[in-house]
Parts: sequence; structure tokens; C-alpha cells
Amino acid sequence: MVTLTWLTAPEPRDVRWQRVEEASAVAACRAAAVAMAGQLSFPAVRKDEVALAVTEAASNLQKHARNGALMLRATAGIAGQAGAGLELVTVDTGPGVRDVGEAMRDGHSTAGSLGIGLGAIRRLANFCDLYSAAGRATALAARFGPAPGPPAEADPTRWAGLARPIAGEAECGDAFGAVRDGDIITAVLCDGLGHGPLAAAASKTAVDAVLAEPREAPAALLARAHERISHTRGGAIGILQLAGQVASFAGLGNVAGWILGDGVRTGMASVPGIAGHHARKFRQFDYAVPAGAAVILHSDGLSSRWDALSLPGLAARDPLLIAAVLLAEAGVHRDDAGILVVTG
Repeated sequence: MVTLTWLTAPEPRDVRWQRVEEASAVAACRAAAVAMAGQLSFPAVRKDEVALAVTEAASNLQKHARNGALMLRATAGIAGQAGAGLELVTVDTGPGVRDVGEAMRDGHSTAGSLGIGLGAIRRLANFCDLYSAAGRATALAARFGPAPGPPAEADPTRWAGLARPIAGEAECGDAFGAVRDGDIITAVLCDGLGHGPLAAAASKTAVDAVLAEPREAPAALLARAHERISHTRGGAIGILQLAGQVASFAGLGNVAGWILGDGVRTGMASVPGIAGHHARKFRQFDYAVPAGAAVILHSDGLSSRWDALSLPGLAARDPLLIAAVLLAEAGVHRDDAGILVVTG
């Protein structure tokens, strides 16, 4: 019997984005962490640890970063642990961390911070990593389970996605999903036309249509999704299927697909149209995926002008961190933003 492994975008109630530019935002982040850890039934001690880590991360953003934002979301769980988990992401546009290794050392803290430092956040979390390129965007990604300790990574296939709504909206019009069925990984990202609940409904319908039959070819899955969302406002869709070191991609509209490895990115071709409304043809293209590469889908809520050479070593990092770095580096604040990363 084949076991399916799933990833889908969280419900709006399970995710919280907070801009962190004023001191009052730090308290809001802490309150959100306490509330979310409580909803996940974390033990009291663990809830305090999560609150401390989130407060320190938000404080660092408020004091030292430009355009800082923090995300908290509930997940299905942390590998190797029972129960639900919590993910923390911070993003900013600079000025960067001069010495990432020193910043992540336990006991090191920046001037004016709470004094526990990023290294202690890493100790409190089940997973924590930081990426910063000199003078460019910085991102932190961390995962917290109900108990401390490193996660047991049993599956070498890793994926993660982020969806950030445009300012003023609670629901993001971008949605993503992925499923591993045996030796085939199928992933999809849909950018619903416009913003808000109607865009979110269109993108969720498209993702559900693709994941229902994940072993069909991407072009066939694209045709299925196009038909399924014909009663909605429509959108742009990118569908990726990985089998070994071959990526098959079918796209309709402006969802970008990239293969990132060794400082080089290779674009995957989409065709013009609006899924659900206007499509002349459904085509798929095959690409070689080098060992150690990351495969990325993102909506036009991220600019496609990000430079792979300015982000050395990024493809080898955790997929949640990769997604966060690219959102920090290329995210457009005047639009919904969605990104899905598959590694391993």
C-alpha cells in the first residue's frame, strides 16, 4: 500500500502575519504566540519557551531591520513528534547580518535585545536557521513542537510554502499544495485572480483538483483544474511533477517556475492565459534537475528579478528558509504572495 504525504496551505485562522516596525508590534507577536501555542495544547513550559523565542525574534526585527515582518502558523506536526507544531518566520529587507555564525551562537545577543540571542532561539526550537546576504534581505525560519529536541527527519523529500495576503485582507488569494505518491511528487501553486475570499476560493478549488489525481501528467492536471474553476473568477496555475531528477512542468498564466542550484536558476516555461476562462492549449515541458537543487514555484506577488548569484548556497537550505529568503528578497507588498519550494 502506497502512503501519501501531503502539504497544503493553512487555513486563515491558522496563520498570522504581523508587520514589525513599532515597539507595540513586539507585544502583539508575543500575544499571538501565546494564543497559538495554547490552541495547540502545548505544555505551559513549552508555551513560555515559544513566547520567549518569538518575542526575541520580533524585538530583533523592530530594533535592527527594515520592513520587518513575522509569521506564525500552526502545522500538522514536527517530524518525529506527535501532535501539532508551530512555525515561525521572520523576513526583512536589510541591512543584513555581518556574521551569521556568530549571530547564531548561543549566548550572543545584539545590543539592546532581550539578551537571549538568536542562538538561544535555535536551542529552544526544534529547528532554526538564519540566512543573510551582506546588504540584502534576511530571513529566519524556526519550527516548534510540543517538546524540545531535534526533529527526526525520516523523509529526505522536503517541501514548504508561504502565502502572504495583501495588506488589508485576511485571506490570501494564492494557495499551494503538494503530495508524494510513491516515487512521484506533484506540486501546484495557484494565484487566484484579484484578492480576498473569492480569489482564495478559486485557488483552493484548483489545488484540490490537482491533488485529487496526482499521478496524472501535469498537462492533464492543468486541463482538469482549468475546467474545475470555470465557475470562479479564475487565476494562474503552475503544476510541477518530479520523478527522479526530471521535472515536468505545465503552467497557465504568470506563475513562475524555477530550478535553483549552484548559483544558477533555470526558468520553466508557462503559456499565456487565465485558468478557468482563457486557454488555447495545455503544454508541459521536461527539465533536468541537478542533485542538490531546489525547485520553486511562485506567484507574481514575488518579482522574478531575484538574482541567484547574490544568494549563494541558498538551494541547500531548508525549504521553509528558502521560501522566506525569496519572499524577503522579491516579495511585492501590493499583492498577494505565494511561494512553494521542493528540495531533496
